[in-house]
Amino acid sequence: METLVYSQCTTHGGSVLKSGGGGAVSVLGFPLQHLKRHTLPGSKKKQSFGAIKASLAKTEVALLRIGTRGSPLALAQAHETRNKLMASHPELAEEGAIEIVVIKTTGDKILSQPLADIGGKGLFTKEIDEALINGDIDIAVHSMKDVPTYLPEKTILPCNLKREDVRDAFISLSASSLAELPAGSVVGTASLRRKSQILHRYPSLKVEDNFRGNVQTRLRKLNEGVVQATLLALAGLRRLSMTENVTSTLSIDEMLPAVAQGAIGIACRSDDEKMASYLASLNHEETRLAVSCERAFLLTLDGSCRTPIAGYASKDEDGNCIFKGLVASPDGTRMLETSRKGSYHFEDMVSMGKDAGKELLSRAGPGFFDS
Repeated sequence: METLVYSQCTTHGGSVLKSGGGGAVSVLGFPLQHLKRHTLPGSKKKQSFGAIKASLAKTEVALLRIGTRGSPLALAQAHETRNKLMASHPELAEEGAIEIVVIKTTGDKILSQPLADIGGKGLFTKEIDEALINGDIDIAVHSMKDVPTYLPEKTILPCNLKREDVRDAFISLSASSLAELPAGSVVGTASLRRKSQILHRYPSLKVEDNFRGNVQTRLRKLNEGVVQATLLALAGLRRLSMTENVTSTLSIDEMLPAVAQGAIGIACRSDDEKMASYLASLNHEETRLAVSCERAFLLTLDGSCRTPIAGYASKDEDGNCIFKGLVASPDGTRMLETSRKGSYHFEDMVSMGKDAGKELLSRAGPGFFDS
């Protein structure tokens, strides 16, 4: 397992990742001053990656180790988790009390192939879960849309932070929307969900589906003219304070989000009551219920990276749950949609997700996902 350990550095007023080779890079993987940070009206406050100054005595041994991927977005999510823990628990606010351990996953190592071609589940979580089970870390911070529907044995995921904006952002240097792109334009996305919905609504467009890499890499490829447009989760851009790159935001009706998009999940060992207690204090129940509904839908469909599936549960103005689900053939020629409405309670929402999944499985029939 390849890991890096993050430590707070008050001497230089910054944060570094230390590797076995003794070198250090910024938390984001490049000099902090090179990352533009702007916010749109109504967007979240700018994320701070600097060291948190603590007047308390330094803790020699970390009380809590957070496991995370090393991408800028993953680190932003780990820092959000750390900051919430520090704000809620004074003992964790001491310098050195929380350590961030960066773990490279299979999905991070294999960048030359589309995710669908790599196959399997847990491409961005497996190694982190192994570190958790082995006791190398105490909690694991995941993007919930990367988490398989079956959790590894000896782990639980009792906490979801408050969900960010679930919509997808359209980014282009030459058009203001997908509809404005000329026929033959290439849209870059590694997501079969996005690919199938784009091709279903705009069959004259082309999709480059090996458009891999972190947010910064994909934006660089766009600027280099590799593609004419791309779609990225608005949640990630907001967490990175990079919303100045957004050309327009797609509505839920235009592009149904991935299951659990915009949600952060935090796991711990099933026998670790102390960590479970810490995480319970951070849990946002409305988000947890919505994610549970969507994941029940995904589980029923047995979705993987090879399957174009979208699902979104939300609370309406009357407090009810509204669920929308979708499956599509990879080439976008066929698309099946359904919706449900019910009470915003765990059992009812899980039941809604399962029922919606069963309906679409029945309507799709054998061979639907093979096209």
